[in-house]
Amino acid sequence: MVDKIDVFKQNSIRIKSDVGTIYIDPFKIDDETHDADFILITHDHYDHFSSEDIAKVKKDTTVLVVPEKMEAKAVKESGIKEIETVKPGTYHEIGNLELETIPAYNLLKPFHPKAAGWVGYILKINGKRIYIAGDTDATKEAKEVICDIALVPIGGTYTMDAKKAAELVNEINPEVVIPTHYGSIVGKLSDAKVFAANVKDTIKVVEKIK
Repeated sequence: MVDKIDVFKQNSIRIKSDVGTIYIDPFKIDDETHDADFILITHDHYDHFSSEDIAKVKKDTTVLVVPEKMEAKAVKESGIKEIETVKPGTYHEIGNLELETIPAYNLLKPFHPKAAGWVGYILKINGKRIYIAGDTDATKEAKEVICDIALVPIGGTYTMDAKKAAELVNEINPEVVIPTHYGSIVGKLSDAKVFAANVKDTIKVVEKIK
């Protein structure tokens, strides 16, 4: 399953699966692929909700999933007809995609307040639970996640830094972890090495950002 996951800039992720091609927070996409069956947005910051990049991957049948408070913006700016809204801490079946939402927020920083209702996602795909944390700190909800594969931000500033992210991953104990949200706007490429050095040996760390 891990080889079906690509990570681009920031939290921009593509997963190719039996239920279709899923993008999360598409951003700085190079090619016009128009292959998205689902586009999932974690929150409304420009590097996560980019109408320019949505336009590159959407097709006529694409379903866009956004936090509830983003509905008006999504309708206005996405160019997608079928839009589903979600709240944190809920379960959904959207077409043939099963997902859960996990609250995504900062504990002390002001950038992602809990009241905004932003989310991470757990996708149930090919028998695996894939957690995409979104822009978050190591919150109590994040520490309760049960997953096989985790994609977590490590760049600091707006999210957890590499060491805090490693602490979270060691607690939730997935089989595989893929670091995100570093090496461009925030965080250095070397943060991945710091992260990997602090993740326990029983968890496989896979770097996808080049």
